[in-house]
Amino acid sequence: MSTNNEAKVSLFSLEVTKWVVILTSLLTAILFNYYCKKITLYLRMIAIITLVIISICILFSTKTGKNFSAFIRESKAEIKKVTWPTYQETFRITLIVIAVTILMSLILWGLDNILVRLVSFVTTLRL
Repeated sequence: MSTNNEAKVSLFSLEVTKWVVILTSLLTAILFNYYCKKITLYLRMIAIITLVIISICILFSTKTGKNFSAFIRESKAEIKKVTWPTYQETFRITLIVIAVTILMSLILWGLDNILVRLVSFVTTLRL
């Protein structure tokens, strides 16, 4: 029983260590770019890109990174299952949306005018 708890603590500490390394690497990239302005831009960019790639590789070895990569794989599989509309269907639906939008805006404009005139009539009445 205690070995199971020790394994969980070990895995948790490994995850925490990975996150500390990731954050330290990214912070190092930011500080390196800020404080080493005398180094050529190309060398700074190579160093920054290298640190970011290392961070991403470590990130994908964490539990969160593995869950994220599984989510991406499942999303790609779902996108392949989607039946996308044809050009003609898209064009027709777009025209319908534009027509309904114009119609609703005219209806709302008319109702607004009626309500403004009604409120204006009621407020100008002196009883």
